[in-house]
Order: sequence, then structure tokens, then C-alpha cells
Amino acid sequence: MDSLPINIQEVNSKSDLRDFIFLPAKLYNDQPNWVPPIYLDEWKFHDPKQNPSLGKATVIRFLAKRDGQLVGRVMGIINHKYNETHGEKTARFFQLDCINDQAVANALIKAVYDWAQQQSMQQLIGPFGFSDKDPQGLQIEGLEHLPVIATPTNPLYLKTLVEAAGFVKHLDCVSFKVVVPNAIPALYLKVMERIKKNSQVQLLEFKTKKALKPYIVPVFRLVNETYSDLFGFVPMTEEEMQRMAAQYLPILDPAFVKVVQNQDQELIAFVVAMPDMSLGIQKAKGKLFPFGFLQILWAAKQSKQLNLLLGAVRNDHRSIGLTALMGTALLQTAIERGFELMDSHLVLESNQAMCAEYQRIGGEVYKRYRVYKKAIG
Repeated sequence: MDSLPINIQEVNSKSDLRDFIFLPAKLYNDQPNWVPPIYLDEWKFHDPKQNPSLGKATVIRFLAKRDGQLVGRVMGIINHKYNETHGEKTARFFQLDCINDQAVANALIKAVYDWAQQQSMQQLIGPFGFSDKDPQGLQIEGLEHLPVIATPTNPLYLKTLVEAAGFVKHLDCVSFKVVVPNAIPALYLKVMERIKKNSQVQLLEFKTKKALKPYIVPVFRLVNETYSDLFGFVPMTEEEMQRMAAQYLPILDPAFVKVVQNQDQELIAFVVAMPDMSLGIQKAKGKLFPFGFLQILWAAKQSKQLNLLLGAVRNDHRSIGLTALMGTALLQTAIERGFELMDSHLVLESNQAMCAEYQRIGGEVYKRYRVYKKAIG
């Protein structure tokens, strides 16, 4: 079969898109640590009516077939606004999935490469989506651990296939594993109490989603303000913030959201975490209905791992201990709820300040994700 020709076809119909979305489940069914996406979200991601990013970029999708069988997929993206803002001519490949066959990988990547060259691009990077809010890179270390929500999930052989296709490291992101202590260290409590006595800042904690709801959109506004220098970041519009607030509020546990306000009641810092639900998504096979959402909720309730999703401190309030304040408050809640581990989510390897912060509380790098690059022409 390996000697048979590979047919690359563009996705042009809903049937093709269905094949594209569900192909990884067929390819990786025997991979014990592969976690499917939540398919309801996946359909939304590929729907221009529900994903505004599709209207701001040039996009193409390819399927690979051999002897009539689907053997791979890939998506090409050109984010015009990002390129204009950063003075780049960069295309991206995303959602690259295929069998462990170099010829198939080469054919898929070449399809995106040729398309990008026709669009006058000068560089191809990936895996990378519309922005840093999409799963970034290939996981290349720590694949024995289940991936967490919004991070890549892939077999290790994809690293070999992409590198053999001529791609080299562009950047790495890492995830830290932090052991939750049995009790808050005295030093942390001392720092927390000192900061709390500062009348200019106030730590807010929540017990209900109703109390949390007014702060979700301000959190996204602070993300826009503080994440602007991060690789791949694209600011959210007010419409996108409202949509994401409606999407995430139902699944957030208010106890794991910590917010800091200044004396003017402006939101100046926050951290958001969530119990791990990967095992539930895996058992539900990515489907929320009819009973998948119950499996996901049950997994989250049983999990001993807390995953950090987002966090930020406004630039004019850094270096006054707000990270320590929120981190200690989060640890307190994690201890009270019986959690044993925390996952930092993705941190740019080059973000020395954030990496040092996790190392300071005993964090160890246990997963690594790589975005690759290749010059065009």
C-alpha cells in the first residue's frame, strides 16, 4: 500500500469537512493518551458564522487519500492582520494529522507550502492556528501524560515526520508540574497577609457563577492589554469577549478564579484555573450528548489535578507581589478541595520571568511543545 500514489484534495463540502474533523479519531484510536477535541467546539471552530477568525484570514484545508482511504489532513492559514501588524509574510500549517508515513506527511506539507508560496508568503510555521488561543505546536516531550484542554494532542512520530520534511525549531512552550503542598508554607502566608494589608489592592474570591459573571469580560480586556507582546497573540474584539464569556462561564468553577482590584475598583490582576477533565473528554469520545457532558463533569469532580488556564497582572502593578497573592489564594483553595498537582498550561520557554515564578514554587517542566518553521522559496 505504501507504494500507491497519494491523492491530495481540498476540502470543499460539508462531507469533506466532516471527514477532516473526525479523521484523527480514526488515525489515533490505538494511542492510549490521545484525547479528542470536544466536537461541538470543533464544528464551531470551522464555521465562519461562529468563528470570526475565519473571516479575517485566508484558509485552506487538505485531505490525503491513498487507495481511497483517508490517511491525513492539514489546514493552511494566513492571518493577514497579524502579518501586517508584525511586518511578516508568514503562513501557518495547523491540524496536521496523518499516519506514520513520511510520504503522506511530505505530500500534505507540500500542499500547504505550495499554496503559501502562491500567496507570496516567505515563511511557513506550525502547527499554529489563528492565534495563541488555539493549541500551539506539536507535543514532543511528556506524552505519557494526558494532554489538558486547549493543548496539542498528537503521537510522537509527527515530530520525526515534520523535522524530516525540513522544518526546524521556531520556539518551544513548556508546561510545569507543581505539587500542591499539604499546607501553605509560612513564608507564602506572610507575603499574602502583607499584600492584603495594602489598602490600594483587594483580592476577590467567588462562590457563585452569578458573582463571577461581571468580571469575565474585564478579564478578557486585561488579557488584551497584557498579552500584546506574546508570540501569536491577536486581540479579542468586544464581540469575541462576550462570546467567550458565554462559552466558558458554564464550565468554570468560581472557586478557582481569583481577581485583584485597585482602589478605583479596576481589575488589575487575575488567575483562572480549572479541574482537569481530559479523562472525561476521552471517555466521552469528544461528544457532549447524550451523556458525554456527564462523564466530563464527573471526571472534573474526581480529578486531583488543577490546570491553570489564564493569568495576568496589569503592567503598572507588577513587582508588588500580586502573583504571589493570587497564587497563594489558589493553593489554599486547591488544598481545601484535595488537589495534588497543578499544571501551568503553556508557557513560552523564553518567558524567563514566568518560568522562574513556577520554579520558585517547586515547578518542574514535564511537557514540551514545539512550533516549527521553514523558509519558503
